[in-house]
Amino acid sequence: MAFKEKTMIKSKKRFSVSLMAALTLLVAGAAGFAQRHFMLSNVARPEVKMQLSAAVERESGAVPLSKDTVVSSGDMLDWSITSENDGNGAAVEYKAVAHIPRGTTFVADSAKADGAKALYSIDSGKSYSRQPMIEEKQADGSSKRVPAPVSIYTDVRYEWADPLAPGGKLSASYKVRVK
Repeated sequence: MAFKEKTMIKSKKRFSVSLMAALTLLVAGAAGFAQRHFMLSNVARPEVKMQLSAAVERESGAVPLSKDTVVSSGDMLDWSITSENDGNGAAVEYKAVAHIPRGTTFVADSAKADGAKALYSIDSGKSYSRQPMIEEKQADGSSKRVPAPVSIYTDVRYEWADPLAPGGKLSASYKVRVK
């Protein structure tokens, strides 16, 4: 066999070995990725679904709020938030945020949720506290921090200390008055 032919055969063998090694790494890498992905998908994690509903208080009782419901100035709207954990892991430090709709005013002391504390925002959810404060200018020109009126509340956040267990359900509510 000529030198040139021997070199070509060796080159083909090297190419075949290199190709096989690359394919082996590719297949092993894909199997490893699939296994990691499978392992990650088996990790317990929460999957919380929230439902928001409202009713208008009428003399005849509560009327569910829909797109077609007409509300008038002074009407009271009862908002309810239901959170349900359909996942296989607990939702730790679970929080639910409710926006106070434009054209309405939050009703003081109406935020309720078993086992949760209610915090309020006056800056569209950038910060929350049990009692939001504002600067009020005094007669002498100085400023004093005073409790913010509920009329400027923009959001309510409910914070539960206990985790929301798989299959668990939490409820919260608040009221607003139509301006």
